[in-house]
Amino acid sequence: AAAVEGSWPSDIVFTSGTTGRPKGVVVTHAQTLRAYAVWSDLAGLRHGDRYLIVNPFFHTFGYKAGVIACLMRGATMIPQPVFGVETALANIAAERVSVLPGPPTLHQSLLDHPARDGHDLSALRLVVTGAAVVPLRLVERLRGELGVETVLTAYGLSEACGLVTMCRRGDDPAVIATTSGRAIPGTEVRVEAPPGEPGEVLVRGFNVMRGYYEDAAATAEVLTADGWLRTGDVGVLDAAGNLRITDRLKDMFVVGGFNAYPAEIERTLGLHPQVADVAVIGVPDARLGEVGKAFVVRRPGAVLTGDDLIAWARREMANYKVPRRVEFVTGLPRNASGKVVKAALRGTAPAPP
Repeated sequence: AAAVEGSWPSDIVFTSGTTGRPKGVVVTHAQTLRAYAVWSDLAGLRHGDRYLIVNPFFHTFGYKAGVIACLMRGATMIPQPVFGVETALANIAAERVSVLPGPPTLHQSLLDHPARDGHDLSALRLVVTGAAVVPLRLVERLRGELGVETVLTAYGLSEACGLVTMCRRGDDPAVIATTSGRAIPGTEVRVEAPPGEPGEVLVRGFNVMRGYYEDAAATAEVLTADGWLRTGDVGVLDAAGNLRITDRLKDMFVVGGFNAYPAEIERTLGLHPQVADVAVIGVPDARLGEVGKAFVVRRPGAVLTGDDLIAWARREMANYKVPRRVEFVTGLPRNASGKVVKAALRGTAPAPP
């Protein structure tokens, strides 16, 4: 162990493969330790915290923001190998859990569970979320209903040690809900578009991977000669440097010549009081080339119809963004990281078990 140098590879984490073949991301010991010291500082993770790790250990959210951050800070790890709402509620109460990072759907399911009030969740003080659209009301409910002191959002990808931007404690709830915060110290973030316009997100800094394992061609596609990583994500930077991710480049579809970004449409549809969960894809259309199709999970007891939702959407967004088709489903196909598998919705890949 004493012979290991910080510049040596520490692990190979495989990308989620939601838009293509998974690739092995090589990063070093020094990169990992620096990134998760920063994460811990910004989140406020401290010695003695009790951390329920529900994110998979093969993913940077569970492995690095979970196991490694706990080891670095002296926090107690409480692993939950398979997520179940009842088990999570029981663990939070019995183990006096104070820290619970995870995707927004995890926290939504805890808040909405009918047995929630039967568990003492008062020790919970820190929630970090991301990887999907975060409704403003989720942030407000975590703070108001559960009394969570700190709710933060972040953005990252395996190719950048899982961490690129992060909100700061004290940020306005609207900033936390609508953006993924600002570049972490030691990194630069830019968007290939005019100010305020969506474009591909690029990042440069200590956190950028050494490359894809045994795949020089794929590495050359995403790493520029001057050190910028092309993330494949579409985003907008505001005047304060906060990044709002609007979509994956590969998820964008074109409606009559206009670029439509599903995540933006999903964020708006998610504001409808009878919508519990939603995902949007582009589908072929004879007149417009492509149009949006929304897969919607209704809230319990909701009587929402497709026509109702389309009519509501026409009042809330530009016409080309309005989904032309709505399919109601009992749940969305998600991978173990909490991301919706759009390929399964398109019928080009099987849904996760």
